[in-house]
Amino acid sequence: MKYYIIAGEASGDLHGSNLIKALLSIDKQADIRCWGGDLMQEAGGNLVKHYKERAFMGFSEVILNLNKIFKLISFCKTDIENFNPDVVVFIDNSGFNLRIAKWAKEKGFRTNYYISPQVWASRASRVQAIKRDIDDMFVILPFVKDFYKKYDYKVNFVGHPLIDAIANRNPVNEFDFRIANNLSDKPIIALLPGSRKQEITKMLSVMLSLVENYPDYQFVIAGAPSQEYEFYKGFIKSDNVKFIANKTYDLLSISYAALVTSGTATLETALFKVPQVVCYKGSAISYHIAKRIITLKFISLVNLIMDREVVTELIQNDFNKEKLRVELDKILDHNVREKLFLDYYELERALGGKGASLKTAQLIYDGIKA
Repeated sequence: MKYYIIAGEASGDLHGSNLIKALLSIDKQADIRCWGGDLMQEAGGNLVKHYKERAFMGFSEVILNLNKIFKLISFCKTDIENFNPDVVVFIDNSGFNLRIAKWAKEKGFRTNYYISPQVWASRASRVQAIKRDIDDMFVILPFVKDFYKKYDYKVNFVGHPLIDAIANRNPVNEFDFRIANNLSDKPIIALLPGSRKQEITKMLSVMLSLVENYPDYQFVIAGAPSQEYEFYKGFIKSDNVKFIANKTYDLLSISYAALVTSGTATLETALFKVPQVVCYKGSAISYHIAKRIITLKFISLVNLIMDREVVTELIQNDFNKEKLRVELDKILDHNVREKLFLDYYELERALGGKGASLKTAQLIYDGIKA
């Protein structure tokens, strides 16, 4: 079979890579062409465009890059037609993918969506377009299946692929890891400031403002795959701050606490059972637009899945040094940590266990054969 897979961002690359591995285990002769990143290419996909080429964040940033985005959309359509796949598989990245899906469906291509657009968070009217343009939807969050049911759209809940990604990683030896990365023996506070330059710039300086208040802890920045060390270097003003690139899971596996930018990383941190404070600050324009269209009472996946506040969220003006310090003190407290650990285990049970990538691959393959 011929598969055309379109993913964006580092998390899409991770889940796309595991999907490619699963497809190749089922369909040994699979020909896979993809938009994504290094992981998808290493897994066996023929990489067409890297997600770094279209890493635009927020409403204002998208508007400023509209011409480039339209050129990418046009190129993608031409490339799909030339490849003529048996199925086009979209992974998250709704702004780009839903446009391609509409065109692909009209052209007669089979369309599958893995990891639903966040229509449950904003602009629910998009569900009608999804019902029209997507043949099969595979969702990874239990409440999303219930959401679609309200619109009479049957979807498949396959479980969350992060559980597999974490379970399948090679365990890290903490002593060796600390030596290799020149870390002290202090408990580690991991800083996960995001993956795009705009969000890292807004998040990291506030996170690092706490360093002098916690001399008994080692602060470590988790570098995103899409950014070079030189970009982070200007933020680092203390010897008690270290930088580790492309090893976020290894870092989380030995961390005592974490300050995390809202996104997939909040769920990853929870699955590693690391107490965290969730942080978010966008541009003023993007934030005020988002406030008017987003209908959720939480922004972190942890709280959304549990439908209650498990981790503290510091958003926009609340994300400042004073409030961040108060919340960090809380998650360093033994009693708060014990409760968080119990909530994290409950969260993992709600996500449905292992096997999301393989379940999805089998459903995609069976759908083509049907």
